Amino acid sequence: MQNNLRNLEPKEVWSIFYEMTQIPRPSNHEDRIQKWAVNFGQKLGLETSKDEAGNVIIKKPATSGMENRKTVVLQGHLDMVPQKNSDKNHDFQNDPIESFVDGEWVTANGTTLGADNGIGVSAALAVLASKTLTHGPIEVLLTATEETGMDGANGLKAGLLDADILINTDSEDEGELYVGCAGGEDVNIEFTYKEEEVPVGFTAVKLSVMGMKGGHSGMDINLGRGNSIKTFFRIINAAKDLGVRLATFDGGSLRNAIPREAFGVLVVEEAKAADFIALVDEVADTVKAELAATEPDMVVKTEATDLPEKLIDAETQDKLVKAVVASPNGVIRMSNSMPGLVETSINLAILKSDAASKTITGGCLMRSSVDSAKEELGSRIKAEYELAGAEVTFSGAYPGWNPNMDSPILKTMQNVYESNWGKVPEIKAIHAGLECGILAQNYPHWDMISFGPTIRFPHSPDEKVNIESVKKFWEFLVATLISIPEK
Repeated sequence: MQNNLRNLEPKEVWSIFYEMTQIPRPSNHEDRIQKWAVNFGQKLGLETSKDEAGNVIIKKPATSGMENRKTVVLQGHLDMVPQKNSDKNHDFQNDPIESFVDGEWVTANGTTLGADNGIGVSAALAVLASKTLTHGPIEVLLTATEETGMDGANGLKAGLLDADILINTDSEDEGELYVGCAGGEDVNIEFTYKEEEVPVGFTAVKLSVMGMKGGHSGMDINLGRGNSIKTFFRIINAAKDLGVRLATFDGGSLRNAIPREAFGVLVVEEAKAADFIALVDEVADTVKAELAATEPDMVVKTEATDLPEKLIDAETQDKLVKAVVASPNGVIRMSNSMPGLVETSINLAILKSDAASKTITGGCLMRSSVDSAKEELGSRIKAEYELAGAEVTFSGAYPGWNPNMDSPILKTMQNVYESNWGKVPEIKAIHAGLECGILAQNYPHWDMISFGPTIRFPHSPDEKVNIESVKKFWEFLVATLISIPEK
């Protein structure tokens, strides 16, 4: 792996990104990448600091003749989403990413790549390292733990940065400029259950739903992909007349990723085991037909396993199954103001049983560009799961970023793109959550915009970044910095 990555153009960006792939940096385990970033700035002799929230800030003076330009902060996040295929042996806290060139793309071997947001961070650092670029005063803000709660952005204090303009590098379509994003909020669900004995004459079956694409629960929620948790419980619901009982369940792993895999141990009467397996195959075939275009690699598998020691009590199982089957998931409403943009969505991301605490915990991430719509969706989810006997709480709310179509940096970047590439870039808002709205709370004067190279399937092992788009992204950034207006 890693074939020729450092030889790609622009080398100044790809060489830094390669270094980043060698440093484990999953969310909440960012000490090493933060230390690396601090060392990067200090080795250049630049003013460098790390704040209480784990954000790294590096400041570079203007080049000669550019001192009167507005100060620009280039912003990205240091952490990455740790997702891997079930057959891949990889420890995200210790192992480097095995990235490689695959035609026109760079991707990884069975894991997420970390181009989200590693490429954007690499471009910002390449600006700091360059001795030839022309630019005004530059500040680089590398935030912490963006993927699991935007902790760095939420913890950034006012007064640490002097910038007038923020350029976020976390968008994922080259040739598009983003001026707004959705807000979000986590829904936390918890069932408590009693244990019951395994009846005599029952046999155990492990049911696995695998091979789904997953992906970013904001960027990819409109692609019609399957949800492994929903599929698993659709099967269990279909088998209710066979008396199937649930012992354990484990589905999904990240709040902002569409779940790709789900596993559970069930028991069924030995005399009905063959009927259950046949029903699983039947429902699986139905789901595969429904999702043929979006989930061609989906696999549903049954295999014999050891009898569990205990079962989830029948009443809780019944309520859990009904709640998950009924749970809203996916796109709830499209935007009226921006055609093609998702307004409101929800992703049932995680559901796991824990025998030690006798609990079943779940998590959904709601997103919406309309606060009232998000609140209404939250009330629906709360009502549904509370009717099923669960406790429901909300956490991690973050604001959206309202578009400013009169933004000066928007006008500047439109003109730069048209002058260099002969067309006006598309202006869009994004359904995913960017940090801009949060950062604006303490820096309300910032003129903000977001752009980036073309990245596909972030938050999944299929993540890849287009090589040519990285080159164009870099050239666009360089040309923009030359064109920043005077103070």
